[in-house]
Amino acid sequence: MNRAALVQAEDLAKIFDVSAPWLNRVLERKPRQLLHAVDGVSFSIERGRTLALVGESGCGKSTVARLLVGLYEPTRGGMHFDGQDAHAAFKRPEGRKLRRRIQMIFQDPYASLNPRWLVRDIVGEPLREHEILQEGPALRARVGELLQSVGLSPLDMAKYPHQFSGGQRQRISIARALATQPDFLVCDEPTSALDVSVQAQVLNIMKDLQRERGLTYLFISHNLAVVRHVADQVGVMYLGRLVEVADKARLFEAPQHPYTRMLLEAIPKMKHTGEARTPVQGEVPNPLNPPTGCTFHPRCPHANARCKAERPPLQMLRGVQVACHAVEENRI
Repeated sequence: MNRAALVQAEDLAKIFDVSAPWLNRVLERKPRQLLHAVDGVSFSIERGRTLALVGESGCGKSTVARLLVGLYEPTRGGMHFDGQDAHAAFKRPEGRKLRRRIQMIFQDPYASLNPRWLVRDIVGEPLREHEILQEGPALRARVGELLQSVGLSPLDMAKYPHQFSGGQRQRISIARALATQPDFLVCDEPTSALDVSVQAQVLNIMKDLQRERGLTYLFISHNLAVVRHVADQVGVMYLGRLVEVADKARLFEAPQHPYTRMLLEAIPKMKHTGEARTPVQGEVPNPLNPPTGCTFHPRCPHANARCKAERPPLQMLRGVQVACHAVEENRI
């Protein structure tokens, strides 16, 4: 295990049973259907750094997020947090202490805040739930401090979520996540529902908070411009598996995996206005019936017979972790 890592995911897998009801299967003679949402994902995040997971919708990014915070239990593998087996700890009473140290910011600020609660109750809930503070002047003062730390006013605690814009609501979500003074924040596309100008404000707040508090982030996004702004390391996911993990600068300057190259080529570039862009080729295969071998081979210009038959492991090649036979054989 990487001793410098605060978070260490090892062979994480999550399988969902999405079969039709038993009677339907018997009458229609259909087999059970299993969805391999996450299939053997391993990575580590050093204290105070940010790992971004990127990939197309449905590749398993949000499932990884929910596995790390304990909302899902892994089918296989596990996660060590600060040297402790997190999923074993979550099941025991002392798991409450661990949950204080791991918090999550959700994607949709309109769905993640209770519309019937005042902001004071929303941000104060983790403080009450973890018995850090009880109702009273101290709790209100702490909620006011948390709102100020994300650029809102302490007076905002007397309002309801509908009185705020999307960006302000996401700031409230961040304040709530910070209430227990966590070490690790899992951010599931926290800016994807916001306007571009507001995205930048929220991202800058998150970077400032990371510097001030030494926070460690797992940042999930499908927006590579956002990833370039916030990440130290980037993991590229495809159909439930990591296909490339590299430092941000290395990944953007010299992507190795054909899928990473395809994603980066699709980004508009200011200097190349008017030039034809390479669109992301093909469609994501049905995750219930993934291709054999390397799951990317139907869309890959470098695929050969080995790619169709043999699944490539994630291994260190050319100084980055990459799962690709073509890279291994120096065909690209």
